[in-house]
Formats: sequence, structure tokens, C-alpha cells
Amino acid sequence: MAGRRDDTPFEEARRGLLGLAYRMLGSRADAEDAVQETFLRWQQAERAAVENPAAWLTTVCTRICLDMLKSHRRSRTVYVGEWLPEPVADLDGASEAAAELASSLSTAFLLLLERLTPRERAAYLLHDVFDTGYPDVARVLGLTEPACRKLVSRARQQVEQSGVRHVTPLDRQRELLAAFQDAVATGRTERLAALMSEDVALHHDSGGKVPAVLHFLRGRTAVLDFIGSFLHQVWRDYAFAEIEVNGARGLRAVENGRTTAVLSFAWDEAGRLSGLFLVRNPDKLAGWS
Repeated sequence: MAGRRDDTPFEEARRGLLGLAYRMLGSRADAEDAVQETFLRWQQAERAAVENPAAWLTTVCTRICLDMLKSHRRSRTVYVGEWLPEPVADLDGASEAAAELASSLSTAFLLLLERLTPRERAAYLLHDVFDTGYPDVARVLGLTEPACRKLVSRARQQVEQSGVRHVTPLDRQRELLAAFQDAVATGRTERLAALMSEDVALHHDSGGKVPAVLHFLRGRTAVLDFIGSFLHQVWRDYAFAEIEVNGARGLRAVENGRTTAVLSFAWDEAGRLSGLFLVRNPDKLAGWS
């Protein structure tokens, strides 16, 4: 059709933009809003002046996410209980098979990003996760290259100290899932205890919309007591389905055909369970029914 504008560059970049926006925002719904706003701006752009459409789209999407983070930080101060990222399944498509990319989707990694400044988060993701060169990172953020190098260096130091960017062998992941389900079903936690680190933590996101523990639990004893007593009493008749969630194996808890929780896990570099993340906020489970 005469005069029709070519949206091929956006369609080719869309999946990558969604992956970047989700990692920036921790919410698939918000990420899709950011990508949609990027598309609207692309439609309104003077295409002839855009020398590199992919770079233009990345710049616009990143800046939209940075603006959204400002409002997020205010809203999360009044969030009831703990906030956890919205769990996602397939986000990056076939490329997600790369272990390095999958490691940047884990719940533990996304929570680590929450401790960075928005610019540190953006610079680190662009450079270390999406392989964007420093000149382009500087252009996206409107900073000098040395300033961007400092942002990435500070972020990388925190990521490396946390040890959250590694991938646990699949057989170890499934061993943990089986032990967790057995503990919930029987109330016996010895098998699960053998797979846990001493300082394991359990995080619970309900958004204040369903009954939940409002503060995270820390330490093997506290976490095992919670699983072997409370979860055993409340969840023992639930059905569990093994799922791919945030780049690793997790569980979907089902009651009367309805998903009531999505669980993801974190492991330390020795393969011991270091974190459990229970998302029960119904707003974050809409895509898991």
C-alpha cells in the first residue's frame, strides 16, 4: 500500500526489547507497556533521520524504562509485604537456551538489580547482558563513556559478590524440586534439609491480596519449620507442576484447577538451595492459569 510505513525493524527488535524491559522493570505487564510505548514513538518518528533503527529503538525503550522506574520506586514503598518480580516463562525465545542469558532472568538476579541505581541497572544490562558496546551505552544514557564504565564496574562488583549469575545443573534443580514437594506432602524435611545452605531465605509475595508471611524468613531452621508445618498443613493436597520459570526449573501450585502460587528457587555456587521465592499475588499469576 502506498505510503505504508515499514515496521519490520521494530518487529525484529521486539523480543529483545521485551527482554531488556522485563529485566529493567521486573514486571512482564510493565515491560509490554514500555515496548508498546516504544512502538508508538517509532510510528511517529521521522524514519529518514534514523540511521540505525535497532539502536534507536533500544535507546527509546531504555529511557522509557528509566522513567517508569521512578514511579515504581514510589509505589513500592507502599507495597504490602515483600515485592518479588513477576514470574515469567519463555521471554527471550530460542536464545534463552544460552546459560549466560538465562542466568540474568533468575529471581535472585532481578532482586539484586533492585539494589542498583536505575542507571547502574541499565548500563549493566546493556553492556554485560545484551553485549552493547560502551559508545552505544553512553549514547543511550546520555553520559560519557568513562561514566558508563564506572556504572558497569560498580554494578558488576555487586553482581559478582552476590554470586547470583550462575546456572545450577538441571539434575540438581530437579532433585531439589522433588525434595520440596515431598516435604510439603509429608511434613518430613530431612531430605530437603540436606540440600539447603545454612543461611537459606524464603521470600513471599502476596501483594496483601491473599494471606501470607509479610517478612522473609532467614536460616535453615526457620525455613524448614515453615515448610514442614505451615505449608504441609495448607498445601499438602495441592497439585504441583514442574515449569520453566525465570530461566530455571520451578513449580506451579494448583488448587481446584487454579494456580495459587508460582515458586522459583536460587542455588549457591556449591549447588545448595539458597533462596525460595513464593509468588501468590493474583495479579502476578494471570499468565499461569
